Amino acid sequence: EKLWALEPSNAYDFGQIINAVNANKDKAACASILTITDPKKLPVLLSNKLEGEILLIFIQSLEHYVAGKDPGLAYQHLFYLSKAERFKVVLALLSKNEKQEVQQLFDLLSESQSDQYSLGDLESLKKVYEL
Repeated sequence: EKLWALEPSNAYDFGQIINAVNANKDKAACASILTITDPKKLPVLLSNKLEGEILLIFIQSLEHYVAGKDPGLAYQHLFYLSKAERFKVVLALLSKNEKQEVQQLFDLLSESQSDQYSLGDLESLKKVYEL
């Protein structure tokens, strides 16, 4: 069942969809949701619900399904994800392997070209992600 045909309009709906996608570890579905969601709205849609599992499925979805097609969109999501409530707390709790996954996404973006970010922008954002 496609729950994500329309961009979620509020934090509750977004949370319900993300929790369902995360429960099934459905990275393709998560990527679909991120593709239709305006990155600028992520902090509001996530509200105070950001958790390690959610951050990771976002990172994995962006890496496997979004970055290759639209590196600019992947960058925008990473940028606004870092503005979400609880981001620093969640980041501090990531394991070494989980941080490695984040690094892989940054590596992929640094190999890609986009008019939405420069390598300098990417380096600045890597510092925010403590890489």
